[in-house]
Amino acid sequence: MGKKQIWYEVEENETIDECLTRMRQDGYLAVGRKEEPVFHIVDGEPAYLRQKIQFKAMLCQDFE
Repeated sequence: MGKKQIWYEVEENETIDECLTRMRQDGYLAVGRKEEPVFHIVDGEPAYLRQKIQFKAMLCQDFE
């Protein structure tokens, strides 16, 4: 049996829908979401790179 609650991150080459499908295939449902910006350094200054999106997921059996 898997963990009751885990975090899934939307991969760089993955859509949100693909991530949610991957979660369902693993037997989890999204119960929360968090986002945070990811920066990298360009010419000594921080520059926005992308948005990091994570879903808090719980085992489907916990909802039955």
